[in-house]
Amino acid sequence: MRYFLDTEFNGFGGELLSLALVPEDGDQEYYVVIPHDGPWHPWVEKHVVPYLDSVPPMLLNKLDRVAAAFDVAAYLSQDADAMIIADWPEDIALFCRLLLVGETDIVDVRRLRFEFRRTPGFSTARNSKVPHNALHDARALRDHLMALED
Repeated sequence: MRYFLDTEFNGFGGELLSLALVPEDGDQEYYVVIPHDGPWHPWVEKHVVPYLDSVPPMLLNKLDRVAAAFDVAAYLSQDADAMIIADWPEDIALFCRLLLVGETDIVDVRRLRFEFRRTPGFSTARNSKVPHNALHDARALRDHLMALED
């Protein structure tokens, strides 16, 4: 199955703050917030931090980075052929970095494929119900890319 990915992070090259995977079919969305003590990048503090919890309560997971890695692996464990689709290269990089739980250890993931899709003229934030929230932005990405396929 295809999963549409979005992340929020603490400025260019900064730490992962939240991650969302939205499947192409069904309502089994995944969203995690990784607590961060700061300091915050000023833009992130204004445009991202206030919206990290702007998801339905049943979807809000707050986990430390290692627990989040195991959690996302468990989420994907039932899919033997997951494809992760993103429109920003750093989203893929942060997702892959999350899977690392030690210097020489990763979480138990089977096969993962990644697809980078450039979306000229499209902005997840401008098309999202809650801009700069990873879950809402991933939904916007899914809706946009799937509409292009119709």
